[in-house]
Amino acid sequence: MPCFWIWRPFGAFRGTPLNPLNPLNLFFYTFARMKKYVVAIDQGTTSTRCIIFDRMGRIVSSGQKEHEQIYPKPGWVEHDPVEIWKNTLEVIAQARIARSIGVDDIAAAGITNQRETTVVWNRKTGRPYYNAIVWQDTRTGDLVRYYQAQEIDDDWYRITTGLPLATYFSALKLRWLLDNIPNLRRDAEKGIALFGTMDSYLIWNLTGGPKGGLHVTDMTNASRTQLFNIFKGTWEDEILLRLQIPPDMLPEIVPSSRFLATITAEPLRGVPLSGAIGDQQAALLGQACLEPGEAKNTYGTGCFLLMNTGTKIVPSQCGLLTTIAYQFDRDKPRYALEGSVAVAGALVQWLRDNLGLIRDSSEIEALARSVDDNGGVYFVPAFSGLYAPYWNASARGIIAGLTGFVNKGHLARAVLEATAFQTFEVLRAMEQDSGIKLANLRVDGGMVVNELLMQFQADMLQVPVIRPKMIETTALGAAYAAGLAVGYWSGPKEIRKNWSVDKTWEPQISSQERRLFDMYWHKAVEKSFDWEE
Repeated sequence: MPCFWIWRPFGAFRGTPLNPLNPLNLFFYTFARMKKYVVAIDQGTTSTRCIIFDRMGRIVSSGQKEHEQIYPKPGWVEHDPVEIWKNTLEVIAQARIARSIGVDDIAAAGITNQRETTVVWNRKTGRPYYNAIVWQDTRTGDLVRYYQAQEIDDDWYRITTGLPLATYFSALKLRWLLDNIPNLRRDAEKGIALFGTMDSYLIWNLTGGPKGGLHVTDMTNASRTQLFNIFKGTWEDEILLRLQIPPDMLPEIVPSSRFLATITAEPLRGVPLSGAIGDQQAALLGQACLEPGEAKNTYGTGCFLLMNTGTKIVPSQCGLLTTIAYQFDRDKPRYALEGSVAVAGALVQWLRDNLGLIRDSSEIEALARSVDDNGGVYFVPAFSGLYAPYWNASARGIIAGLTGFVNKGHLARAVLEATAFQTFEVLRAMEQDSGIKLANLRVDGGMVVNELLMQFQADMLQVPVIRPKMIETTALGAAYAAGLAVGYWSGPKEIRKNWSVDKTWEPQISSQERRLFDMYWHKAVEKSFDWEE
């Protein structure tokens, strides 16, 4: 591992100044600072992007390409890993070519990814055994019920991993693959079949693939598999035994920010790969939420509210997840409470693609503003059950309160309000678990350009909602993880300096109006329960 030790002096990310008496430290720090840019690969649920950032955290160039959403059966959601890998190479090339950026200008590269999405591939050939099973997929519902029935202590999985038994996480997706894909279990027991989330699959391919690719995952992604003991910081042998998962399939667990390898894939050949972090934790880092009690909400395909709890593990009593926020090299891991909402921006896409009420997602705000209120309509988007704080896999989506008065504007408004209502429930649970009353909420993701939604969110939360100037915080967090590891950024102070406010929304509605909204929303949610037997 000589290369690892060469790069290890880039230790300023711990928040401590470099030792000027160490010439090697100073040399490598100066070398990294001479570089112009850091590359972030953002592998998301609907597309893959490459964004290149400068030292001020500004976007210099980018490339993006969507991939196919595969729905073999109701409730099943898949992606083609090979398509995603090809798209990754393409978007890296797009971003570099757009601004004629050479690899010599790049200090480091980092990866952020859709979490929980599960892929298995052959170590010798690199070929996936099956499509990637996406985090939204519900095919493991029977397995969830089976293992719930086996538990004497219903909270054993939650206590050990910070996660409840649910279709959301990777472990039961992997068990399904082992049970259903020919030859996979045989190859897994021989050490030929590899398992990973999308970060592992991309890192393996970027660093050589069948010719010695690195099989790793970072702490944040490991903590979303439900195979990880959040207290020990290691894979949990008891869970592997219970779920009959061969341990040789699993990647090595590494920090979120550390030099891992030199990239061998052509678009970034020779660039240090030094960051890997799950998408929502990346957004937390990109929002500079580095102190306990600081929180952000990302409005994307789903909606994900995270609060930094520092070095303290906070078990949830209110239906939230306890997860790893990030780990910088040999520092102690930082933890977070998370509330996960399955359907947010995906509901707008559904309104566009399935009902055809809008031609483009950006049209929904104007349609929603065509009416004064929701007309009494409440939309519970439980397409794959309800996540936090209910964890009700048998719930299904409903539209409640329909009358002859309702038009498509009311439906559009109800679609937007559903995201705000779900966030409100998660934040309320988070304040109860943490004992911390949030002073404000930092927001990011594609939906934050919708000002009607942001205002209604502030109204429901009764705290200011703050949108930063840089809303691509997920990719920025991956860039920070990579850049901190090599000294491109000197530490947390420099990250905080890059963060700045674009717009703030203050609450405007009365407490009585808020209580009425909350009451009707809960009536609608209760109607969605236990739809599936």
